[in-house]
Amino acid sequence: MTFGFAPSSAASMSTAATSAHPLTRMLEPAEWAAAGIPLLRDPREVVSGLHSRHRPGPATAILAVLDPDERLSASASFVRRPAPADGWMFRNALLAQLRRVIPHDLRRRTPVRTAVLLYCRDGDARWTEEDGAWMWGLRDACTLHGLRCGAYITLTRDGWQVLGEGRGGRRPNADSPPEPLESIAAAESIQPRTGGSASEVLRRAAAR
Repeated sequence: MTFGFAPSSAASMSTAATSAHPLTRMLEPAEWAAAGIPLLRDPREVVSGLHSRHRPGPATAILAVLDPDERLSASASFVRRPAPADGWMFRNALLAQLRRVIPHDLRRRTPVRTAVLLYCRDGDARWTEEDGAWMWGLRDACTLHGLRCGAYITLTRDGWQVLGEGRGGRRPNADSPPEPLESIAAAESIQPRTGGSASEVLRRAAAR
């Protein structure tokens, strides 16, 4: 955000060029890894909980907002429209979902909540330009809603993968049946964790 300065003609030309070329609205894996994205304490728990609640199919995006203790504050899922990958369009879709499910945090000096994106797609776990566009969109949507930009996770037939971190697993995957939320909660009761559990909150949210 710029205060008290009009954009230069060079900056205006740069913005116009960016708007004209969707491929510039994407992030490469190295850019994403260098962005200081906060790590999830237990990514499999988050993935399993979101998979069980939203039951995603191909081209389904699940947007989750976590509090500082990694408990779920809100989540939403939607199916991507059949169009070329464009970070600006993805940003608008994500921002619309955020505005629908949770108030913004723009009045805070420092973001306290984190947005995480899980995207179910065809293909293998390797990074694609579509992933880069989702990363760009997630980062921009978080900035505009006053949130920290969190992990971007892909879900394919091979399993799930937190891009930029090298963490992943075989289950859940795009073909696996969702695990009942009650089973996830039961596992948590056997091995409780301090600071709350994303799965426990998912169960409570599903019961409402």
